[in-house]
Amino acid sequence: MKDKKYLLGMTLNELKDVVAEAGLPAYAAKQIADWLYKKKVVSVSEMTNIAVAKRDWLGEHYEVGAMPPSDLMKSVDGTIKYLFPAGEGHYVESVYIPTEDRATLCVSSQIGCKMNCLFCMTGKQGFTANLTSNQILNQIQSLPENEKLTNLVFMGMGEPLDNVNELFKVLEILTASYGYGWSPKRITVSTIGITKGLKRFLEESDCHLAVSLHSPYPAERLSLMPIEKAFPVKDVIELVKQYDFTHQRRVSFEYIVFKDLNDSLKHAEALACLLKGIPCRVNLIRFHAIPNVPLESSDVARMEAFRDVLNAKGVVCTIRASRGEDIFAACGMLSTAKKEQKG
Repeated sequence: MKDKKYLLGMTLNELKDVVAEAGLPAYAAKQIADWLYKKKVVSVSEMTNIAVAKRDWLGEHYEVGAMPPSDLMKSVDGTIKYLFPAGEGHYVESVYIPTEDRATLCVSSQIGCKMNCLFCMTGKQGFTANLTSNQILNQIQSLPENEKLTNLVFMGMGEPLDNVNELFKVLEILTASYGYGWSPKRITVSTIGITKGLKRFLEESDCHLAVSLHSPYPAERLSLMPIEKAFPVKDVIELVKQYDFTHQRRVSFEYIVFKDLNDSLKHAEALACLLKGIPCRVNLIRFHAIPNVPLESSDVARMEAFRDVLNAKGVVCTIRASRGEDIFAACGMLSTAKKEQKG
């Protein structure tokens, strides 16, 4: 018998195809969506308002596809890194970050990554596969703290806009009335600037945007991020400028600060010039060291001076609190260790 298909991660239109195949009335698609995304059942047998015979048929051909995390690491600051199965022998990470007023989950979109940024552990794994909508949504739905979540950030393993079709299915389920019914304002999608996917995201989604920048100088950015060659940051900035970020949707720029590389006041001034005219926020991020990479964290005083220059020039800038350093907070560390252990 063929492997069963997963219902978790299906949009309402996809569920309509399932109920048509099962010989169920069209309204049953909404019932199944309600069981999946509102009641969060883990088996088809729990869908008790579907006729027993039809439920049995569904159970023979489909399963919910909710899978609990296979491992976790908990930080002294309350941050928890979860490892979720993602196909045979593969794992992805999600990071749960609780604070006083919110609970954020950092979600992965790929197994590995094609982008090979110098500072990223996930990039050192190479690329294995895009996650399916089931595997992306499972990180959210099967999170033990699911009911506490206030915000989602697609900043985990992989480049979300390199997996745009599956990402958009998940965003639909998260924000649609038949799904989670979340406001797009609770969701942020991060990208290093794949302009084709970015244009689609800006056209079709109201979720917040975060752009990984890390240097205002193209040659220096290229040394950190090979993507600069195919998608120059100046083109990304020009695209962002075409859209309205003054009302519901926000854009932020992520800037990992490296000692004696991109942390000078000259860099801060060039960054302010690059972002001129965009109502945005710059998040300064302290670098978490990874093996075999000769980059170091900048010190607090230099980061504060950098921040102050940007704020003085009218660019809102904050230093993001560093979380989970004692549990290998850098993306890809735990999944790499698990992969090596399996090998």
